[in-house]
Amino acid sequence: MVARLIDEDPEGAYAYSRIALRLASRVAAVREAAGFAAYASQKYSEALAEFRAARRMTGNVDLWPVMADCERGMGRPEKALDMAGAPDVQKLDKAGQVEMRLVAAGARRDMGQLDAAIVTLQSPELASHSVQPWTARLRYAYADALLAAGREDEAREWFAKAVESDKDGSTDASDRLAELDGVEFVDALVEDESEPHADSEAEAQPEPVREAAAAIQAEVDDIDDIDDIDDIDEVDEVDNEDLDDAEDERDERDERDDERAEEGDKEGGDKGDDEDASRG
Repeated sequence: MVARLIDEDPEGAYAYSRIALRLASRVAAVREAAGFAAYASQKYSEALAEFRAARRMTGNVDLWPVMADCERGMGRPEKALDMAGAPDVQKLDKAGQVEMRLVAAGARRDMGQLDAAIVTLQSPELASHSVQPWTARLRYAYADALLAAGREDEAREWFAKAVESDKDGSTDASDRLAELDGVEFVDALVEDESEPHADSEAEAQPEPVREAAAAIQAEVDDIDDIDDIDDIDEVDEVDNEDLDDAEDERDERDERDDERAEEGDKEGGDKGDDEDASRG
């Protein structure tokens, strides 16, 4: 449940994780999931505590980069940089080392060291032409750092490279690139969400109301001449009367059904009393 909710509803995932902790706090996977739920909810102190617990239970170093990022979230970028230089980083796989580089660059930016952040991201992984799961995020972070440093032309180049490698839309690189190019997208097909669609509104209505609405729409569609516009007030009056009649019909039908049900119950009760009397 935590894994399903963590992207769409971080607070909901966090609430479920607290329940799981009460039931199975000695299970490493539960502590790790609780850590990610707290991390997604920006509760970095709690997340760090859970990650540390999971790491103690398993001895696994995979959580080292996200633990360092928790330090950043708690306003301690210096501690994150210390962790980036720790021996545990050498035990990480390639994806973990790239993640650690991203965290370290972020810590440099937190400290106002933009040039150092750019240098931190410069690596064989950044220069590689092969596309890996981390490629889009690494290129995006590099482009964003360049843009923050005022190197707009280079930033545009790397945002474009990030778009090329971002197959699953994990970044908004395409939007950032369009913004740099002065392109503004307008979706002409998007309808005003504040107004319900006529078809869906009709489907939600009871059958008599739908029939009246269809008859009214047919009557309005028959207005072919501009002179007929003068009759629209009359059409509106008829519309309202038809809708009222349809709703009255629905109410009357419901009342009849209720009466039949009551009569059926009463007849069943009388029949049972007669049978009891005959047996007596």
